[in-house]
Amino acid sequence: MPKPRPLIRPLVQALHAYVPGEQPRIRGLIKLNTNENPYPPSERVLAATRAAVDDRLRRYPNPTSQLLRERLARLHGCRPEHILIGNGSDELLALAVRAFVEPEAGSKTLSAATVQYFDPSYSLYPVLAAIHGARVNPVPLAPEFHLPRVTGRGREKRWDAGAALSLVTTPNAPGGRGFATAELEELCAATRGVVVLDEAYVDFARENALELALRHPHVLVFRTFSKAYSLCFQRVGYCVGPADLIGALDRIRDSYNVNGLGQVAALATLQDLPYYRANFRKIIATRERLTGALTDLGFSVIPSQTNFILVKPPGPEAREWLQALRERRILVRWFSTPGISDRLRITIGTDAETDRLLSAVGAILRKRPRR
Repeated sequence: MPKPRPLIRPLVQALHAYVPGEQPRIRGLIKLNTNENPYPPSERVLAATRAAVDDRLRRYPNPTSQLLRERLARLHGCRPEHILIGNGSDELLALAVRAFVEPEAGSKTLSAATVQYFDPSYSLYPVLAAIHGARVNPVPLAPEFHLPRVTGRGREKRWDAGAALSLVTTPNAPGGRGFATAELEELCAATRGVVVLDEAYVDFARENALELALRHPHVLVFRTFSKAYSLCFQRVGYCVGPADLIGALDRIRDSYNVNGLGQVAALATLQDLPYYRANFRKIIATRERLTGALTDLGFSVIPSQTNFILVKPPGPEAREWLQALRERRILVRWFSTPGISDRLRITIGTDAETDRLLSAVGAILRKRPRR
């Protein structure tokens, strides 16, 4: 008898799945590993969400998140057809790969099957490309996580100007460094395929690039309510850009892709922006305080415009620091990825959490053997 056909596609069998940050349930743990906002949603958001837990739970939510799109359009000075709401920005990233990139097996050119991104950046990007059967083109960032030049003298020759989809995390993750809008516009002008500016952390940065999505026919900006707006649990993201690109994403999204409670919470968030902007200022101030304190203790810290910092610790390897901090009930993030395996990523917590982190760091340093 012939062997039965394998039930799982070879492409799927070979996949290395995305690894999310650990979500432990340990009493008293200071959790600084997944870039969650340390401050809760506003009381208005909590009240609106509680009030929505009623008879409407038996009905489907608005399939296009229409009210949320209209409110965001007013906020950003565009029309609702320039906005699409997603089940987190991760869903929108997956839609972009499916809408704009050909699988490599059936593509006439390599560029048409290419998902391009800077390295290091969001580790979901290559996973989405692999799921789709696309080709990846990771382009190294310049030293200290700066954006490399893609035009003119000294340009990064690995950048594919014709790549079907280029994904740019701005500010960068996991480095934290912010990129100037002028730099990003130069990159967009040098690229013929679709460019996604992934602004998950932009509320903690000095500038944003939303205008590029409203001026260029091939540029999209993706944002999320998770990081800055304390709604990780609800999974709401959105993208802004040309109506034809938004329409392409809309045609392939799942129906009712954003749950009703998420829509309610996001709408209430937009009605209480002063509360969140005050939190942004607190997080930025704590970030600068932590950066200065760790630098004084011998850490090398990449200047950050996000709600986290990437640091190279003194003495023992970063992985040893990860364990030493965990023993003190403080959880940070370590990546085994080459190029950043000597560093830790630390989410900005409250001032009290930051004080405990610095106290733990001091204790670890005092235990180091003298040389």
